[in-house]
Amino acid sequence: MRKFFLSVGILAAFGGINQLTFGGSEARSASETRSVGKVPTFTLNQAILTALQRNPALLNAEQEIKRTRGVIIQVRAQVLPQVTARGNFEWTDPHLQGARIFGPSTTGTTTTPGTTTGGAASLIEALPSQVREVQTPLAAPSPTPVIISTAEQSDVSYTISVLGTQLIFNGTSWPQIRGTFFQRDSAYFAFRNILDQLIATVKTQFYQIVVNRELIKVNEESVHLLESQLKDQQNRFEAGTVPRFNVLQAEVALYNQLPLLITAQNNYRISKLTLAKTLGLYFEPRRGENPPLEVVGEMPYIPRTINLADAIEMGKERRPFLKQARANVLNQLQQVRATAGQYLPTITTTGGGEWVSSPTNSSWHDISKGWLAIVQGSLPIWDSGAIAGQVIQQRALFSEAKITYDDDVRQVELEIQQAYSNLQQNQELIKSQEKNVELAEEALRLAKARLDAGAGVQLDVLNAQVQLLTAQSTRLQALFGYNSSLAEFNRATGAQSTYQEMFADLAPRATKTKTYYTGSGVDAEGKPKQSDDDGPRIRAGRSRTSNSK
Repeated sequence: MRKFFLSVGILAAFGGINQLTFGGSEARSASETRSVGKVPTFTLNQAILTALQRNPALLNAEQEIKRTRGVIIQVRAQVLPQVTARGNFEWTDPHLQGARIFGPSTTGTTTTPGTTTGGAASLIEALPSQVREVQTPLAAPSPTPVIISTAEQSDVSYTISVLGTQLIFNGTSWPQIRGTFFQRDSAYFAFRNILDQLIATVKTQFYQIVVNRELIKVNEESVHLLESQLKDQQNRFEAGTVPRFNVLQAEVALYNQLPLLITAQNNYRISKLTLAKTLGLYFEPRRGENPPLEVVGEMPYIPRTINLADAIEMGKERRPFLKQARANVLNQLQQVRATAGQYLPTITTTGGGEWVSSPTNSSWHDISKGWLAIVQGSLPIWDSGAIAGQVIQQRALFSEAKITYDDDVRQVELEIQQAYSNLQQNQELIKSQEKNVELAEEALRLAKARLDAGAGVQLDVLNAQVQLLTAQSTRLQALFGYNSSLAEFNRATGAQSTYQEMFADLAPRATKTKTYYTGSGVDAEGKPKQSDDDGPRIRAGRSRTSNSK
């Protein structure tokens, strides 16, 4: 279980910031309470905390941060010393030594001085560079062959070396290392983006359960009213005061209302299952068909005054989505530099010790030992355009990343404006339907009073009941739409939650610097933007220069 604390501000639900400390046993005890029926019951706060602990998308995003840390270590190792120990041990059967060294002959002889057989030549080439052949001096030239015996070879040979390698210079490793830091930052901002999206999703799904529960109540009230209306009309028909047609009308109205109630009950069940999936809850066979969870809470309505321009600017500055895009741009810039660095020379050095056994004795005391030092360098002179092609590709990817960043800025602006428009729409709907529900209730009361007094007809009561049901349902949907839009607005502006981070060093230090300022006035690389008036003048000046040429 990862150990970190997170303070989440639930602005839409409470109209302020409720501090929620999350992590350890406190979060586990607060995240889930049990009702009498062994069904987990959640408030909005508890649902959010449980999702932050168990949602697989968030857990995967955390693991991605750890993966990028491993990439940093791997790439950084290219410029750090590397020490390798190697050993080689060989044993050769004495019966094979002559065959392997001298070929078909096993005597190891020479003919006249100055001339050797092919087997003797292979013996000299097979021995290590530190071994010299033992030669027997001759008294005087003789026309007859003289037999010279060579030293007896050892059947055991071994070599041990410990070598260290260090990169001195190249043009690719350092840009690649800087690029991995930006990859880590991108993974962290992706984690933050998923976290904000998860909070908005939990709020929306929680409020969906609440609104479906209220819709069931509204439809049940309507069914009860229609049942009482049917019973009343049956009593009147039996008394002979109304025709059979009135009873049939009441029955049709009742059976038309029942499918709406059944649909509302099914939507309620499905919404519970959806939230359970988001919270990471498993199916429990012992509960059978019982619901996977219960929620405790109402549908709040707290109007908020919003300045759209300020909200858009806040969204640009705070959205992890944009900061992730900025990290991708800076990473691509380093990839361009790393690719172009292949034109520069590469210099490495290798040094260490080596121990080689004696060819005539396997004793450790007769080994040959010494030090090695190697400096290697390479410089591409002609590669037929291979590096140039890679540079062109990386520059194109860099341009794509900057274009994507600019489009992401516009996407943030669009999301904020859409959420703002939906908030306004639902606010107006709530205001209109609150008055409409009051009017519909009064109309139904008058229709029933007129029918009881004999001055009205049953159709007026049925129509009034339909109108009241429509008004109540519309008001509930408007309340849900407002809270859902408010959660989306908070996410789009980066105000979905506030953090006090102790993610076990999950947040990189660089993410808190001005490198990731994404407000207005800076481009994809974080550099100050040129004004819109400067661009056309510069382009026009260039075109005039080219025309004059």
